[in-house]
Amino acid sequence: MSFAQVLDNLPLQKSLLLRRFEALISSKSDGEVEALAQQAHSLSLKNFGRTMRLFAPLYLSNECINNCRYCGFSRDNPILRVTLNLEQVVAEGRHLAKEGFRQILLVAGEHPKFVSQAYLADCVRALAPDFSSISIEVGPMETADYVPIVQAGAEGLVVYQETYDRETYADLHTSGPKRDFNWRLDCAQRGYEAGFRRLGIGALFGLCRWQVEALSLAAHVEYLLKHCWQAQVTVSLPRLRPAAGEFHPPFSMTDRELAQLICAFRITFPEVGIVLSTRERAALRDALAPLGVTMMSAGSHTEPGGYTRQGTDELHRTVRGRIVAPEYENGEDMLATGQFEISDARSPAEVATALRRRGFEPVWKDWDASLVAK
Repeated sequence: MSFAQVLDNLPLQKSLLLRRFEALISSKSDGEVEALAQQAHSLSLKNFGRTMRLFAPLYLSNECINNCRYCGFSRDNPILRVTLNLEQVVAEGRHLAKEGFRQILLVAGEHPKFVSQAYLADCVRALAPDFSSISIEVGPMETADYVPIVQAGAEGLVVYQETYDRETYADLHTSGPKRDFNWRLDCAQRGYEAGFRRLGIGALFGLCRWQVEALSLAAHVEYLLKHCWQAQVTVSLPRLRPAAGEFHPPFSMTDRELAQLICAFRITFPEVGIVLSTRERAALRDALAPLGVTMMSAGSHTEPGGYTRQGTDELHRTVRGRIVAPEYENGEDMLATGQFEISDARSPAEVATALRRRGFEPVWKDWDASLVAK
C-alpha cells in the first residue's frame, strides 16, 4: 500500500502508535506539557546523548517554475534571481567549511533548465572533498535521476510535503509540476530506492490546523520507518516566515504548541531526528533544544550567494516568469532574493557557544564515507 492510500484512509484507520501521538498533541494543561517536556528530554538523552548536529543550507538557485502562494521563490513573484555556477558554489562551500561545517544542505527552486540532474551531481562532486555529509532539497525527481547524485556523494534527501491536506495543497499550488500531490508525497521513497541513506520530511505549519498537519506527518514518519527501514529519518517542524509575495498564513501555531509538538514526536519516535531551523528566534531555539531536537542549522542564508556575495553580476528580475533587467538604485548593492526571512541571525560560533552553555556538544561532523566504503 502506498502512503497516499494510508493518508487517505487515516481518519478511519489510525494505528495504535498514531492514536497515542494524537493524544499527546491534544489540549494539555501547563503541568501536563511540563511532564511531556521532562519525558522527551529524558528520551533524548538516552538515544542521542548531549550531541547536537549543526548544518548549513547552501542555496544554489532561486529560479522556479512553480506558483506556490506561500513561497518567496514562487514563479510569479517579481524577485531578483540567480543560479550559481560551479565555481561560485565551491566558493560558498569553502566559506562554510571555514566556519566549521562538515554537513550541508543544497537547496534550489524547481527549474530543470537551471537545476538539472547533471548540475546537482557536479555540485555534490565539487563539494564532497570539504563535506562529509551532503544532502539536497530540490524539486522531486524519478528514482533513476537521483542515482547519479547519490553516486556523486550525496547521502541525504529532504522534501517537505508543505501540507498533507489535499484541498489546501491544491489551493496553494496554482501552477507547475508541484501541483501533483502524490508525486511529491512519494518522493522520499523514490529517493530511498536510489540509495539515499538519510530521509528528511516535514510540513509548513500555518497552512492548515497544526494538529491535523502533525498527525499526517507522524503517519508519514511511521510509514517510512517501516518501508525505508535502512535509512535514517528526520522530521522538521518549520513555521511559516515572511517572504516575497506577502502571504499571510491562515492558521497560527504558538511557541507552546511547537514545544508540545516536539515533545510528542520525541516520545512517539524516540530514535527519529528532529530538525530546528533558523526560522525560529534565538531564545526559543535555545529553549527548545533540550526537548528532543537533534539537528540545527546555524548562520543561515536563504538566498543564492548569500554567504560570499557570489552571483551578483548575473542577477536578473522575473515578472510572471519572464526575465527582465534588474532595476537598481544608485549605489545599491543587491543580492538575490531569499526564500524567507530568518529569525536567528547568530553566527555558527555563537550558536555553538549557546549550545555548550546548555550542556550540549555541537557536532560538525558525525560520520565519514570511508567508514562505509567497500
